[in-house]
Amino acid sequence: MVIRVALVNDDEVVVRGLDAMMRSYGHRIEVVELVAGKPVAQPVDVALYDTFGMGQGNGPAVHRLVESPQVRQVAVYTWNFQPWLTRDTLNQGVRGYLSKSLPAARLVDAISAISAGQVIVSPSRGRSSLVGGDWPGREEGLTAREAEVLSLITMGLSNQEIAERTLLSLNSIKSYIRSAYRKIDVDSRSRAVLWGVEHGMRADRVRINGSPAREG
Repeated sequence: MVIRVALVNDDEVVVRGLDAMMRSYGHRIEVVELVAGKPVAQPVDVALYDTFGMGQGNGPAVHRLVESPQVRQVAVYTWNFQPWLTRDTLNQGVRGYLSKSLPAARLVDAISAISAGQVIVSPSRGRSSLVGGDWPGREEGLTAREAEVLSLITMGLSNQEIAERTLLSLNSIKSYIRSAYRKIDVDSRSRAVLWGVEHGMRADRVRINGSPAREG
């Protein structure tokens, strides 16, 4: 049976990137919705919530997915594997806590197991980078973390607020900001915000029908 999946994040580039990452597995997974800033509208077996630029897995956005009558199971796709955060996320009914370092094949395996009722926590790989997907600013050379920090600056968050949302230290946030500024050739926060707006780093509010299931 093909598993129906919704991909959830406030950035259209992010959900489209996840869709492309799993496109070769259409005989196992059908991405029926790519949701940016809207509730899931169709019945799905698994909603995969990407934390890029969003609240963490123990926050209200994930709780709404858990409570949604359209969603059977919820999985969180994240960098952050602090034991207390993993525990709090699972305690609110999430069935999967999945690392962004997972290759596409293992991500699909995990989604399949979650759909079947298993609780899956993929091992954290420390500071490993995202191996698939997409994010705004990637073509300009930004890493996923740099892009996430820059997108939160574009949304008007302070460095302290960004640190709290991403669970990174303030020094790490400042380091990501410096490296991002060098790559996009800006020298002030106001110019960084302008660059972010021009490159689609505002939160989106769209719902996109997913790609149809493909024969394997």
